[in-house]
Amino acid sequence: MENQQENAAMIKMIADHMENGFLENIIDMFKHDKSYYPFIGEMLGDERMGVRIGTVALVETLKTEDIENVLLAIPGIAKLLKDSNATIRGDAAYLLGIIGHEDALPFLGYAHNDENDHVREAVEEAIKEIKEGDAEV
Repeated sequence: MENQQENAAMIKMIADHMENGFLENIIDMFKHDKSYYPFIGEMLGDERMGVRIGTVALVETLKTEDIENVLLAIPGIAKLLKDSNATIRGDAAYLLGIIGHEDALPFLGYAHNDENDHVREAVEEAIKEIKEGDAEV
């Protein structure tokens, strides 16, 4: 339980820094402590748009330098495909497409019939990018 509280406090601190524009510092934190990668899903699910945009930028940067650890974020991001907020579901699909790894395909397959048109489009685009290898590697 204490570890969950510590993780929640760390996620909040990272998200607060992200909202305040400290992306470069957060990138450095992730480079130096790989245990933060599973937090990416929680960060993407933050209610603050600045945190979500920063999280996408974080993944785009780290993907080019540390793809193996970025893959650790896929399960946490994939959980957001079931979020009650359609924007967050769409953001999750979009980010999985950016990561571009086949490990995301089963999760995206389950979200293929989302009730929201925009989410379905994001899911279809992510699947296409992964299957065609169009996502940047």
